[in-house]
Amino acid sequence: MDLASALPVPRSLGPNHPVLESVLPVVAESNDVTTDVARVHEVAQWLAYEELPFPRFLLPFTVELDRDDTIDFVLVANLLNFAYTDFETGVRFDQIVDGAVYADSDALLYCLHRAVLEGIDVLDGAYLARVTADDLRQLLRGGTTELQMLDERAAILRAAGATLVERYDGRFHNLVARASPALYDDGKGLLELLVRDFPRFDDVAQYNGQTVRFYKLAQLAFWFLHVSLPGGLGISDLNRLSAFADYIVPVGLRVLDIFRYSDALEQAIASGQLIEPGSPWEVELRAHTIYATALLTDEVNALRPPELQVIVPQIDARLWLPFHKTHAKHHLTKTIYY
Repeated sequence: MDLASALPVPRSLGPNHPVLESVLPVVAESNDVTTDVARVHEVAQWLAYEELPFPRFLLPFTVELDRDDTIDFVLVANLLNFAYTDFETGVRFDQIVDGAVYADSDALLYCLHRAVLEGIDVLDGAYLARVTADDLRQLLRGGTTELQMLDERAAILRAAGATLVERYDGRFHNLVARASPALYDDGKGLLELLVRDFPRFDDVAQYNGQTVRFYKLAQLAFWFLHVSLPGGLGISDLNRLSAFADYIVPVGLRVLDIFRYSDALEQAIASGQLIEPGSPWEVELRAHTIYATALLTDEVNALRPPELQVIVPQIDARLWLPFHKTHAKHHLTKTIYY
């Protein structure tokens, strides 16, 4: 019997969902991560009665940018939005400004905005196409630790910059303008174009010979834009955004006892052992994150009236926001995808 066919299949992401359908076989065949479906139901009994609002603005500070520049800012930031905890020391990359602590991705956004204010054209493909690790070291200065993987980050920016210059007149907002106002639209959707033309966003892995899709940063970029731009981004199928499978959401799911780990994986996370990208452990953690949050969305919506229905990113935010500054251990994987 096909193990995936025996799973309860979430409805919240809609039919024929490329991310969800790719993770179902992983969930069914996992050896070290389990989603406790009964516990999902229990958590929903109280989570459904929280407010769970759409965030009004996901940037940690006000930015004085017009609509096109905001689109460019968010998408450039998501080129670099990964790996904030130093793999050797365990110190997180934060920026402390006038007593305010900008943690991990918020610190990156602060640095990128600071560069804009300093007149550095970090939103332009021509600049990105020639950026060096030393340029990034200066741009990201002043953190609690030096942001790691600068060579990899610079290479990502150069590749993306070259594509922006070649295909989109140097700016990400031109991609958004040319795409269908949907995430998925027979190859013409926002998400589909971004993943096709910018390989750094093609966030996939292999598991038992099958391709597993996550698209974490690509999806997160469009969620940021939808909730941050006045009037949103006009995405017609916003409900098809899955969870943004990263380090932090699994922590929330584990603390809530929705996730269960094998003893070996539990010990690896607790001890800070590096987990290889694309390894069964890493793929299972991310696949179950997609699956469990979609199930939880279903269960929450079953208890809410029609006007208070939620989508998966609202559940993701409810887990990510309180846990991204927590002392609870998260898994460590040296990857460019989250």
